[in-house]
Amino acid sequence: MINEAYKAMLGGKSVIRELSEYATARGAEIGYENVFDYSLGNPSVPCPQSFTDEMIALYKDAEPVALHGYSPSLGITSVRTAIAESLNRRFDMDYTADYIFPTTGAAGALAHALRVVTKPGDEVITFAPYFPEYQPYVNGTGAHLTVVPADTENFQINFDAFEQALNPETAAVLINTPNNPSGAVYSAETLTRLAEILRAKQIEYGHDIFLISDEPYREIVFDGGVQPYPSKFYDNTLSCYSYSKSLSLPGERIGYVAVNPRATDAELIVPMCGQVSRGTGHNCPGSSVQLAVAKVVDETSDLSVYEKNMNLLYDALVRLGFDVVRPGGTFYIFPKALEEDANEFCMKAKDYDLILVPSDSFGVPGYFRMAYCIDTEKVERSIAALEKFVHEVYGR
Repeated sequence: MINEAYKAMLGGKSVIRELSEYATARGAEIGYENVFDYSLGNPSVPCPQSFTDEMIALYKDAEPVALHGYSPSLGITSVRTAIAESLNRRFDMDYTADYIFPTTGAAGALAHALRVVTKPGDEVITFAPYFPEYQPYVNGTGAHLTVVPADTENFQINFDAFEQALNPETAAVLINTPNNPSGAVYSAETLTRLAEILRAKQIEYGHDIFLISDEPYREIVFDGGVQPYPSKFYDNTLSCYSYSKSLSLPGERIGYVAVNPRATDAELIVPMCGQVSRGTGHNCPGSSVQLAVAKVVDETSDLSVYEKNMNLLYDALVRLGFDVVRPGGTFYIFPKALEEDANEFCMKAKDYDLILVPSDSFGVPGYFRMAYCIDTEKVERSIAALEKFVHEVYGR
C-alpha cells in the first residue's frame, strides 16, 4: 500500500509552482517575453565568472577519482573551514570547521536543523508572512508548526502575539530574514527583543529553545544596509544558508548549517546532523560544488539589479494607490490587493498576463507577492500592463 500521507499531499500542489507552469504555457502561446511572470523566486543574474572558472579548473586539473569520490559524511573539511573563516570575518564570530555542516541548499539545512532540535510532538513557532514550504518541512519531523499573525505595519515580529503563542511545548522558533515574501529585514532591535524573550522563556520552561534562522537572502539588502546576524544576538541559534541567491546557484543545491559555538551541546550538533543524514537518506552535496564554492565564499553575483527592480515596482505601486511596505531586501515585494480576496485579484491580473502570487499560503490573506528577479527591461514593460489592469478593473 502506498503512503497515504504523501498521497494526500498530491492535492496540495504549490500555488507558486502552478502559476509558474501557467506562465510557461502562456508564454508558449504568446511569447514568454510578453508574460510578466512574477511567480517564482529564481535568480535572474548570472553566477560570478570566478565560480565558473573554479568549476572548470576542478574538472580540468583535479585528480578525477578524488574529485568525484564520496564527500566525507560531515562535508569536506577544507570547505567547512573556508565557510567558518568567512563567517568569522564578516560577522565577528568564532566558528571552526566543527560547527559547519554542508547541505543541499537551505532546504537541506532546515531539514537537518529541525530534526536535531525537535522531537515528534514538539512545537515550532514561525511568523507570518512565511515561506509556505515550512509546513511540510516541519510536519516531516513529527513536530507541528504554529504561525504567529503578521505585523502588517512593517512586517517585523508581532511580539504581543508571539508571547501569547509561546508555551512549554515550544522547542524552536523559525525565522526568515530578509523575509520571503515581504522583503522585510529584521532589525537589530527586533532581534534583540526576540533574544530577550527566548532567554527568559528558556529559564521559565527549564529547557532550551533553539532559534533556527533561515538566511538565503542575507546578502540582498538595500539602501546600503546589512542584515544583522541573528547568531550575534542569541546563543542557541542555528543559521541555515544557501548560495542559491547570493551566487545565483539554485540548481547546484549547496548550503550549510552553521551552529553557534555557544549553543547548548554545540559540539554535538554537526555530528548529529550526520546521523540525521543517515536517517533521511540525505548525504552531503556534490564534492565539486563544495570545493568550488569554498574558493569564492566571500563573493556574490551582481545583486544590484534587484534593488533597481524593487524601486521601479515600489514607485509604480505607490503611484497606483497600493498599500505596500517598502522592502529592505530580497527580490520580493508584498502589496495589499485591491480587493479582499487576493486569489480573485490575482486571477483577474492573469487576463493582463500579470502572474502574481496570492498571499493566503504565506499566512496573510489579502496580499500578493511579486518576485521581481526578472530582467529590468521586463519590469519596466510590466508597469504599463499593471496600470491598465488597475485602471480597467478597479477604476484607478
